[in-house]
Amino acid sequence: MPDNKLRKHFGDYLGMAEVAILTILAILISLTALVAIARSGKLLWDTWHQWMVVTDTQLVLRVLDQLLVVLMLVEILHTVRISIRSHTLVTEPFLVVGLIASIRRILVITLEAATMTKEGKWTPDGASIFHASMIELGLLGLLVLVLVFSITLLRRSSINPDEDFEQSEPAPKSPRGTRATPSAHEA
Repeated sequence: MPDNKLRKHFGDYLGMAEVAILTILAILISLTALVAIARSGKLLWDTWHQWMVVTDTQLVLRVLDQLLVVLMLVEILHTVRISIRSHTLVTEPFLVVGLIASIRRILVITLEAATMTKEGKWTPDGASIFHASMIELGLLGLLVLVLVFSITLLRRSSINPDEDFEQSEPAPKSPRGTRATPSAHEA
């Protein structure tokens, strides 16, 4: 009997430690996201002033990159919040973070390839980098499709088939066979 009591208390303490660690992690992720948002705002401000003088896609790329990092941090924070509430690890947010990261990398490669292929910047080294980038772009496209398919399967498998029968009764039908809607006088 004392052994079971000790196990229960030990389990309770481990549960409290888990919640404390996840809470600290959530605070640190929130601070990181706030810093990334501030940095994105500064980059956007700098980009806005640069657009007045020169159009540079590298600045736009950096702003977009920072904002997508913030989006990934928010998804990770969402996962931590779910873990604190339910004490279970949910896989869908990790797939969403992977999807965002893949799309982020696709955007970066696309913008880098666009600047690389501009007139006067094409070199033999650039051709090999471009070729490798296109292979990476194809693999990332395939990865995006796999992640979207996985998220779709996960969502379909989590739907409870009994939910459809728990809905409220349908609205009464009018004599014409259509659903009765309240008139303007009844509302």
